[in-house]
Amino acid sequence: MKLKNTHIVVTGAASGIGAALARRFAAEGARGVVVADLPAAKAALEGVARDIGGLAVPCDVSREDDIKALVAAARAKYGPIDVFFSNAGISRRGHEEAPDADWEGSWRVHVMSHVFASRAVLPDMLARGSGYLVSTASAAGLLASMGSAPYGVTKHAAVALAEHLAIQYGDRGIRVSVLCPQAVDTPMYRTPGVKAAGLDGVARPEDVAERVVQAMDKETFLILSHPEVVEYMKRKATDPDRWIAGM
Repeated sequence: MKLKNTHIVVTGAASGIGAALARRFAAEGARGVVVADLPAAKAALEGVARDIGGLAVPCDVSREDDIKALVAAARAKYGPIDVFFSNAGISRRGHEEAPDADWEGSWRVHVMSHVFASRAVLPDMLARGSGYLVSTASAAGLLASMGSAPYGVTKHAAVALAEHLAIQYGDRGIRVSVLCPQAVDTPMYRTPGVKAAGLDGVARPEDVAERVVQAMDKETFLILSHPEVVEYMKRKATDPDRWIAGM
């Protein structure tokens, strides 16, 4: 998809990858970029919107009503939505003993937010016969998460959902991609914890945004910030027992 003259919504856009995406999309000539993030990040979000001449909409993506309100505000400002980039994410440490609230929060932000977005925008996209759904998962959703079961498990589910949407609607004009980065220099990565994802280097958000634009131009399903992930996926698929033992 060529992004010039498109209307794009980006969640988790007050900082990190989301902010870099919004700026990159604006530079591509999008006719309207709507940025969304939690109300607590309103000042930073409005700063991004101001920089790109876009619209800022405070939104908790774990709440379906907030997603509906975001989509309504975006349509009222710029008309039909061409691309919905569901980028918001959270990091909660722990394994099976992690509190239920952390599991539930991870599930709602990493999976249900994409479901809510799909429900909100797909009917109109299908009626027009065109649209693009993009979500940010993680290389952890393809491989493993060393420090967080809630994160890794729900990111796996996010990848599976993207696959389902691509298969279900690919012959009806809907394009689907999923971004699966390793370490990126964002506020989330800078929080204390296991840093195994950084062994292959820490990418800049701007470089990730550039890869996203290139992949969307080709309508590539899987978008990677680190090409090494392809080899890791092959090893995992070829000999799962050896891969698990190595991890």
